[in-house]
Amino acid sequence: MARDIDPSLNRRRLRIELRKAREDAGLTQRDAANALEWSLSKLIRLEAGTVSISVTDLRALLQQYDVTEAHLVAELEEAARGSKGLSWWAPYSDMVRPQFAQYLGYESAATSIRIYHPTLIPALFQTEDYAMAQVAPRSTNEEARRSAELRTTRQERSFDGEQGPEVGIVLDESAVRRVIGGPGVMRRQLEHLKTLSEHPRVTMRVLPFSAGAHYSLVSSFILLGFKDDDDLLYLEGPTGSVSNRDDLDLTARYQECFEDISNKAYEGDRMIELIDAVKESLDNT
Repeated sequence: MARDIDPSLNRRRLRIELRKAREDAGLTQRDAANALEWSLSKLIRLEAGTVSISVTDLRALLQQYDVTEAHLVAELEEAARGSKGLSWWAPYSDMVRPQFAQYLGYESAATSIRIYHPTLIPALFQTEDYAMAQVAPRSTNEEARRSAELRTTRQERSFDGEQGPEVGIVLDESAVRRVIGGPGVMRRQLEHLKTLSEHPRVTMRVLPFSAGAHYSLVSSFILLGFKDDDDLLYLEGPTGSVSNRDDLDLTARYQECFEDISNKAYEGDRMIELIDAVKESLDNT
């Protein structure tokens, strides 16, 4: 599946360019909002890429920032027109929280994705039956099916075709050994991991129990990388999901954590041997 142009990607392009133009003009967000007689919250939402912008509002901003280069203005106007409409996850909007929807937009634009989860196989690497079994305790059968479909679509957008992000994943040994959905489901999940480990844009490792404690021992995280923007840290927990772009120190700590656990994790043949050993233990159950 091609990574088609999603409205969220156009909003992201506008977010980057408008923030840069404002900073080049020497204006704060409040300065710009006051000059245009806008609410500050409106400008903040535009620069966060969470809402679309009309061509009329875009032209007013560009005039305020003294952006006159014809080619750039035309590109941004086209992006403004494309910032409206439904995103690819619209059919699942009833089950996608606003913060997660924002994350999905960023994921669609990422050039690199680094993932760690301490207890589960992360969603981008789950089989459909594993995904359904994982959410079954808190979902109806129909909700579990649609949740699995959403994850499958994310996988297709990330892994199918020649274009897509470089994906690094550190699987925790506890996630590899935790039997979700029964032995049959887990065997197929482990085989799926082995297949994905051979994907040209995937770097997979398994963090053994012997690695001990680390910074993210009890929490999952995702780091998204972009060629034209700062890294994005995504944290998911029982109280909801948080995208953090402003706390650079926190992002740096998770970047260091990912490097730390990557260095301690098994890779290559040693990783496959561990996965095969777990699979063999399931064959005997």
